[in-house]
Amino acid sequence: MISSDRMAQVDENAAALGVPQKQLMESSGNAVAREVRAVADPGARVAIVAGRGNNGGDAFVAARFLDEYDVSVHLLGRPGTISTDIARENWDALEQARYASQTVTDSRSFELPDCDVVVDAMLGTGVTGALREPEATVAERINDADAAVVAVDVPSGINADTGEAPGVAVEADRIVTFHDEKPGLSSLDADVTVADIGIPAAAERQVGPGDLRPIRSGRKSEDARAYVIGGGPFTGAPALAAQSAMRAGADLAFVAAPETVADQIQGYAEDLIVQPYESDRLRPERVSDILDTAESYDDVVVLGPGLGSADETLEAVSQFLSDFSGRAVVDADALAVVADVDTDATLVCTPNRRELAKMGGPEVESGEEMADYADEIEALAAELGHVVLAKAKDDVITDGEETRICRTGTPGMAVGGTGDLLAGATAGLLAAHDPFQSACMAAYANGRSAELLDDCYKDGLLASDMLETLPRALWGNDDE
Repeated sequence: MISSDRMAQVDENAAALGVPQKQLMESSGNAVAREVRAVADPGARVAIVAGRGNNGGDAFVAARFLDEYDVSVHLLGRPGTISTDIARENWDALEQARYASQTVTDSRSFELPDCDVVVDAMLGTGVTGALREPEATVAERINDADAAVVAVDVPSGINADTGEAPGVAVEADRIVTFHDEKPGLSSLDADVTVADIGIPAAAERQVGPGDLRPIRSGRKSEDARAYVIGGGPFTGAPALAAQSAMRAGADLAFVAAPETVADQIQGYAEDLIVQPYESDRLRPERVSDILDTAESYDDVVVLGPGLGSADETLEAVSQFLSDFSGRAVVDADALAVVADVDTDATLVCTPNRRELAKMGGPEVESGEEMADYADEIEALAAELGHVVLAKAKDDVITDGEETRICRTGTPGMAVGGTGDLLAGATAGLLAAHDPFQSACMAAYANGRSAELLDDCYKDGLLASDMLETLPRALWGNDDE
C-alpha cells in the first residue's frame, strides 16, 4: 500500500526519471475506461463528473477511450480554473473534438442525466476534509442515481489514507486506483482495482526530487538548534557540519570543542557559536556538561566530526549515547561504538564503507557498489534499531524496514568534507522531519548541491563550495 503523500512524491520522482505526468495521466485515463467497460456494455450511458485537478484530467482522458459509449462530461467549475496544464489540455481536447460536455457552476441547478454508469472524478487522493460545494451536492445526486458508480483513485469525500468521511461522500461500487492501493480503500464496500500506469519501480526505490516535498511544503521547526560535538585532532569537520546544518534549516549552530582548537573552529565562520571546554580532546569527564546542554535545549546533536579515535574519546562517545535521549546524527569515528551502546536516543548513522564494517555491517570493497549490499545494510539497521545512511557513490538509506537508494552526486565529492556536510544537513532537517525522511532528503540534496557546481569545478570541487548550493538543492529551483 502507499499513502497519498508518498504517491505524490513517487509521481514527481517518475517525472524526474523521464516518465512525465502527462504520460501517466494518459495511462490512468485508459485504466478508468477499462473499468467502465467492465461494468457496462457498449452503447451504455456514461456520465463523467469531473473536478478541476488531475483527478478530473484522468477522467477527461477516459472519455476519449469510450467512443463506443454514450458519454457526457460534467466539469465542476469553469474551464479557466482547471488547476494543472495537463488537465486543461485534456479538457481542451474534448471540446475541440466536440465531445458532449458542460460546465457546472451552480450545484443547485445540476441534474445528473439518466445514465448506467457514473464516473466520480471530482477529487483525488490529495484532498482531505469535508466536501464543499458544488461537490457536496453533486455527491448526493450521484448517490441517489440508479447507476453503477466508478470512482477514480478514491471516492470523493473519502480520506484515502484512513477510509473515513468527515461529511457526505460518494458511495462507489468500484474504485480504480493507480500504482498501488491506498490504505483507506480496504475498509470501503467497493471493488478495488489497482491499475499499473507505468510508474517505474525506481520512482519508489530511488530518492528523487519528490522526496523533498515535505521540506518544500514549508514545514520547518521553530527554534531548531544543531549541536555539533566534534573537533580535537581535526578542526574543519565540525565547522563544515555546523554550517551545513544551518544551510539545511537550523536557526543556530553550536560547536562543543576542546579549548585547544575552539578558536580555529570559530575562525571558519562567524555564524557559529563555539563552546570550548578544557581539554585537548573529548574525554569522559566532559560528557556530563555537554549532555546537560544538549538535552536542556532539545538540540539535534551531530556527534563525531573531527573527534578522532582515541580510546578515551570513544569511551566518552559511548557514555554520551548511553545517557542521551534526544535526536542525534552519528558520524565518523563515533560510529564505532554504536553497535555496543544501549541508548534511548533517536539516531541517524552516516557511515562510509569502512565505518559500516566497523558497525557490524557488510564489508564493501573499494570499487563495489554500496547499493548491491542494500539488503545487508537494511538488516543491520533493523538490528541496531537506528536509521543508517551508508554513504558512497550511490547512498543506501534504511530504517530496517524501508530502504532507498540515492544516486545524486558527482565524482568530485570524493574530496574530504562532503560527509561532514551530509551529517550536518541531516541534523538540520531532523529538527522538523522523521529520521528516515531526513536522511533521504539530506542525501539527495547533498549530492544535488555538488551536481549544481559540476560545470564550474569538476574534480576541483571543495566541500565548502557546496554550502552555497545546498539551500538551492533543498528549497529552490535547483535547475537554475
